[in-house]
Amino acid sequence: MVIVGLCGNSGSGKGYVCNRFSSYGVAFIDTDKVYREEVLTDERCKSELVGYFGSCILKNGQVSKKRLAPLVFEGEGAPARLEMLNKITHKYIKIKTDELVDMYDKQGYPAVLIDAPVLFESGFDSMCHVTVCVTAPYETKIARIMKRDNVSREKAEARLKTQLGEDELIKRCTYAINNTDGCDVNGQIKSILKDLSIE
Repeated sequence: MVIVGLCGNSGSGKGYVCNRFSSYGVAFIDTDKVYREEVLTDERCKSELVGYFGSCILKNGQVSKKRLAPLVFEGEGAPARLEMLNKITHKYIKIKTDELVDMYDKQGYPAVLIDAPVLFESGFDSMCHVTVCVTAPYETKIARIMKRDNVSREKAEARLKTQLGEDELIKRCTYAINNTDGCDVNGQIKSILKDLSIE
């Protein structure tokens, strides 16, 4: 089974690209979903996060992404806090992702796509055979973030500033998919799958 790592800045449309890949029989793992549904509810992870950030991140006894977000994206010292959040959570995301990869392999999928927004920063790229970067124009990404998360332009820009730049991601990846509105994403995916002998 081919393991494909997918990355791209917030607002680039990774979720849409994942859905397109799945229509060609490729399994996919959304590490953001693993983070939300598995990791943030893991008692060991919760204990570590509260130990560092304090109980202010809890809502009804559970870790709240909305309460974490301003701590790691805004204000003085935010980059260091974001780094600590990633350091704590990535090991738990990796454990669950490994389990899902094994499951899809046993089910006979020809490939599995790992959607990891911080693919290289987290070290997830080391478990992938190839990597794909999803790209989109800066203004498109800003508009998508603002609409999706109902945040101001300032907050959308602050989020992008915490991430590796698109040029750097393209340089590090095996392939790039242009997800500008109106681009033929399906054609680009078919070309990658053909190159990987997955058709």
